[in-house]
Amino acid sequence: MNIIFYHPFFDANIWIEGMRERLPQANIRQWLPGDNAPADYAMVWLPPYEMLASRKDLKGIFALGAGVDAIIKQELDHPGTLPAGVPLMRLEDTGMAIQMEEYALAKVLYYFRRMDEYRQLQSQRVWKQLLAYRHEDFIIGIMGAGALGSAVARRLVDFGFIVRTWSRTEKHFNEVQNFHGNDQLSGFLSGSKVIINLLPSTPETVGILNSQLFNQLQSGAFVINLARGAHLVEQDLLQALDSGQVAGASLDVFTHEPLPQMHPFWTHPRVAMTPHIAAFTRPDEAMDTIQQNIERIENNHPPHAVVDMTRGY
Repeated sequence: MNIIFYHPFFDANIWIEGMRERLPQANIRQWLPGDNAPADYAMVWLPPYEMLASRKDLKGIFALGAGVDAIIKQELDHPGTLPAGVPLMRLEDTGMAIQMEEYALAKVLYYFRRMDEYRQLQSQRVWKQLLAYRHEDFIIGIMGAGALGSAVARRLVDFGFIVRTWSRTEKHFNEVQNFHGNDQLSGFLSGSKVIINLLPSTPETVGILNSQLFNQLQSGAFVINLARGAHLVEQDLLQALDSGQVAGASLDVFTHEPLPQMHPFWTHPRVAMTPHIAAFTRPDEAMDTIQQNIERIENNHPPHAVVDMTRGY
């Protein structure tokens, strides 16, 4: 068995040695330009066109991230980057769910306990106690009900919040109301005080966080974007913040990264930013998942987390 690895900035040695420990019978190597030697599997992120284009005999390609929008865009821009008929598999969790839970919970509690407002009062040297929010009035809507969205929903329910989700197709969770499909989006948004975006990035979801959506939330709502910058219409958010329809936004992802120095998000008093750090791929968990999927394929069982290229996730 031959496995090739490519990532533009991960330490290849960590991944190659880790996979050798898990699959000692395999020959695992870092792909370098000009390498046309046989390969059964590929572990990649943003692979150069020439790495995979001619490898029609691959049994599987593993994308080293939960989101696969970047690698799918490569295929759309340069057809053949992903050889036809070879399954592309994403990493469903690999330690990212707990990180997303922590980040989302931290932000929700920050707004629920009105820490953003107390920070503003501190900057003005104003001593003032604010009326606390009630859980029943602080409805949290999570856009996306996959592995990450469902994990975040369960964690917030544990903290006593009323949580609802919205997804493309119907999902079932204990204590979480699921809305699904475009026909139910308005019902999902109505009454929501917080929106957490964990949607996959597809042509249908680009720009979904826009003025039309913001106007259907509770007045003075909060927006937390943890998915992709392309989901957000930035000018619409700035206008919603300035009007007060959105009281605060926490953003971890942006259309252009790093964020340009002159971007208004840097200095906006109602925007909290982090540099795309909500959740990282953890190598050990990722390699465990890849090992299990390879073993499933080798034993003629269907692999998990195969990407539907027509849906984009």
